[in-house]
Amino acid sequence: MKVIVIGGVAAGPKVASKVIRNNPDAEVTIIEKGEFLSYAGCGLPYYISGEVKTQEELMATPVGTVRDTVFFQNVKNVNVLNHTEATAVNPDKKTVTIKGQDGAEEDLNYDKLVLATGASPLRPPIPGIDLQNIFSLHGVEDAEGIKAMLSNRKALNAVIVGGGLIGVEMAEALTHCGCRVSIVEMLPNILPMLDPEMAVLVEKYFESKGVKILNNTTVTKFDGSEKIEFVETDKGKIPADIVLLAIGVRPNVKLAKDANLTIGETGAISVNPQMQTSNADIFAAGDCVECINLVTGKPCYIPLGSTANKQGRVAANNICGINDQFQGVIGSSVCKIFDYTTARTGLSEKAAKEAGFDPVIALAPAPDKAHFLATAKPLLLKLIADKNTRKLLGAQGIGLGVADKRIDVAATAITAEMTIDQLANLDLSYAPPYAPAVDNILTAANILRNKIDGKMDGVSSKEVMQKMENGDKFILLDVRSPAELEMMKIDTALNIPLGKLRGELAQLGDDKSVEIIAFCKISLRGYEAALILNHAGFKNVRVMDGGILMWPYKK
Repeated sequence: MKVIVIGGVAAGPKVASKVIRNNPDAEVTIIEKGEFLSYAGCGLPYYISGEVKTQEELMATPVGTVRDTVFFQNVKNVNVLNHTEATAVNPDKKTVTIKGQDGAEEDLNYDKLVLATGASPLRPPIPGIDLQNIFSLHGVEDAEGIKAMLSNRKALNAVIVGGGLIGVEMAEALTHCGCRVSIVEMLPNILPMLDPEMAVLVEKYFESKGVKILNNTTVTKFDGSEKIEFVETDKGKIPADIVLLAIGVRPNVKLAKDANLTIGETGAISVNPQMQTSNADIFAAGDCVECINLVTGKPCYIPLGSTANKQGRVAANNICGINDQFQGVIGSSVCKIFDYTTARTGLSEKAAKEAGFDPVIALAPAPDKAHFLATAKPLLLKLIADKNTRKLLGAQGIGLGVADKRIDVAATAITAEMTIDQLANLDLSYAPPYAPAVDNILTAANILRNKIDGKMDGVSSKEVMQKMENGDKFILLDVRSPAELEMMKIDTALNIPLGKLRGELAQLGDDKSVEIIAFCKISLRGYEAALILNHAGFKNVRVMDGGILMWPYKK
């Protein structure tokens, strides 16, 4: 069996290796346009920052063996043609036309073909985009160019265009290299994978590290003589010695289109769960393919290295006659921002509404370990569930605490279509150095249960701010201790500590119909206050979700 794999970064090498493991007699060839094979593209920001010392570390196995052409030939028995471009796929003849460095073309026969052509960074037609020192980060060569600019402090003012995952990871890397960093984002917030109230908190943390965030800002021109000097936006000019374009990628589908393969509605190659394209002998995997969102059942395009490797294994198994399926994704992702972790899975609140669900949300800030340990760090969680089915739809976690394991629990629960009642009673491991007695994600699930069951009426910080700006009549009740007020407070809030509330109800007035919004540090005491006020006859009591720890505003 002759198998040709076009693309040698993530999905392609996974396919090739797994085919040989399944069928050692197969003849497998990887065609790679560039030089480097099977490298960890997601590790490039850490190579630029210096945490990863050499290129080889990104291309090595866990025991340090570099995965180059010799490695694939001697260890995997896979033939690699790097510096070779696949120029055409001919399904009728079952051949691939390739062109080498010398420009000569030839046709290779295949029994099964795999397209692992990846994606390319977007480069919008902005005037001046071809000036020197404007980079994308899409490969080792790009990383080397950026490192060269940063050496000997050649680049001081760095502008990142785009506030997605690559943009925010590179903001940390460039800051570590001594740059003054600005992120220009045309949307209202960076990290659009998060809901706004979570993204704002990440932005505040970024700014505490000296990174300037420019939201709702559009780049209009790159200015300079030969190299970049300024980035012009609709809100002014920004000095720039180096620019990183991080505004997303587009799937590489030209070969597939020219071969009359079906392209999905997202613009990526359409595949079935076996990773077959519309041609049964041609498979596709990785950043060039369209996925199915397991929550909505609709096509989506979420290019990730983790997904590419899983898809590569599924494609290889089916090529070898082993039935395997890749059902889809739920958009799980995580990134490190200095000491902060930002993670999410499933649907955002906005996406849940757009998909036709009736979302209920819970905001749950708390220490990630037992609060009495010095190692405990703050973790801010948001869960989204459907009011009608009680199923978990999405989760987001940010903060200095351990967010990734909570998001992974949520990803498992969403994939298994668990309800919040099942989630709240999961038998998770517990010891004080690792988690509170009731883990953060279980607490968040219980908040959702209280809301859906009518035991708690929550209100978001955004709604509270809108009420304040509109001049609405309501009482914002802070039930924290006086000592806590010295650390952070909302100026317009009335402070009655929870322990004194029963005896000082008169401060709230005689009108039992007035709206009261109670809160504390994390709103656990706010919830207790609401129970006291309801029992005292107040008719319109709500709790501010997340308390003051998740209040993103200055006043």
